[in-house]
Formats: sequence, structure tokens, C-alpha cells
Amino acid sequence: MELVVADVDDEAFLLDLLNTTPVIDGVVYDELTDPAVARHWLRAHGVSTTKEETAALVEVRAVLQDVVRGDRSAAALRPFVAGAQLRPVVKPDRIDWRIEPGDAPAAAARAVLAWDALRISSPGRLRPCANTECRLFLIDRSKPNTARWCSMAICGNRMKARRHYRRTHAGDE
Repeated sequence: MELVVADVDDEAFLLDLLNTTPVIDGVVYDELTDPAVARHWLRAHGVSTTKEETAALVEVRAVLQDVVRGDRSAAALRPFVAGAQLRPVVKPDRIDWRIEPGDAPAAAARAVLAWDALRISSPGRLRPCANTECRLFLIDRSKPNTARWCSMAICGNRMKARRHYRRTHAGDE
């Protein structure tokens, strides 16, 4: 039995984490290596601002990006959830699940569990942007599951404009 233990907040956290390495003016920028920016990002996402937590997020982000791109297997995520346990929390109207991360940093385990929840509930909907010059990711929530770009206004428009230019200027050479 596969158990989904993440919610939309965890999915947003995962997507935000994956997208902390955008390309700006042709250069990959890492939002989590600048201590001030990282501290702000961590606080905004309810994550402890310790060096261990930050280092674990940087490490799990790289592995998750590779897994989503298909460059590594999910087995590479094992260290981030090793020792983690789920504990049921009974509420008046439902049962919630709380992660007990054990020795693993909690935010890294949360990101892996969010990835796994998407893998189970929305297979194939978390993917990299189709623009090869972009390093961002998207969660396709469209009914036909056909979204290709992280942003239609940015990447989608650029890619369509390039294709149009190539088609209309093909004989100019």
C-alpha cells in the first residue's frame, strides 16, 4: 500500500525548493548559497535556519532535481529519509501523519515525502521546464497534463517565438 503523507503546502515547498537554482542572465544562481537569501527563504518556508538544515536542503535539492529529470533513480533519496518514521496523530475528524525525522534533517525528509506524494497521486506531473535554457520545474495541474513550461509568459513565449522565427526565416540563409 502506498501512503500519501504530504499536502499542497508540502508540494509548494518542494516546487519552491527545486526552483531555487534559476538561470538569471544566462548564469545559474543558487538562492541557498547566499546566507541572507537562504535565511529568508528558510524562514518563509518554516524551516530551521541551522547550517545542517540548509546543507541538507542543498544536497536533497540536487538529488531531487536529478531524480525529476530522470538522471538518477529514486534510490538516491534513501539517505534523506533513513531513520524517519511516520506517527499517526488522531484528530476528532481524521487521522493526520506527522514525520519524525530521526537523525535526518526534517526539511529534507519533508521534500522527499512531498516528491513521493506527487509520484503517487499525480504521476508524471512534476517535471522540468521544456525550455532547455531554463532550470525550473513545474507541477502540471492541467486536465490533459500537457503543460510544458514553468511559465507560459516567459519560457513558453520565448520558445514559441523562436519556433516562429525559424519557420518564417528558414529560407533566408
